[in-house]
Amino acid sequence: MDMELITRLAAAIGILGAGILAYWLANRLVLARAALRVDRLGDIQPGRPTLLYFTTPTCAPCKTVQRPAIQRLAEQLGDRLQVVEIDASANPELAGQWGVLSVPTTFILDSHGKPRHVNHGVAPVEKLFKQLENIN
Repeated sequence: MDMELITRLAAAIGILGAGILAYWLANRLVLARAALRVDRLGDIQPGRPTLLYFTTPTCAPCKTVQRPAIQRLAEQLGDRLQVVEIDASANPELAGQWGVLSVPTTFILDSHGKPRHVNHGVAPVEKLFKQLENIN
């Protein structure tokens, strides 16, 4: 290997690492900001985990992929999980307060109402289930 190739490889790894770090930090910021807004959701019942789902009526991935995944998860967990669906187009201020930039966006809240995970875009049922397993 010549030095130029090693330099380019190191630069690519550095850029990739910086991107991963930026994504991780952005998610931490969204979760910290969301923690300050939980009290504005009147539908949250303490004592069990919550899946907070931001969607819109015109969101195709929401209808075809995300909603069926959430329904499967809800069927598996029954009353051990509460699902709160919010129409981001009807509640733009609330969506903005939670840092929702696109739909679907899902938040996993623990049984105390603390946001623990955020998923920007479609989250498969397996990922949601794993996130729920890792919180309480």
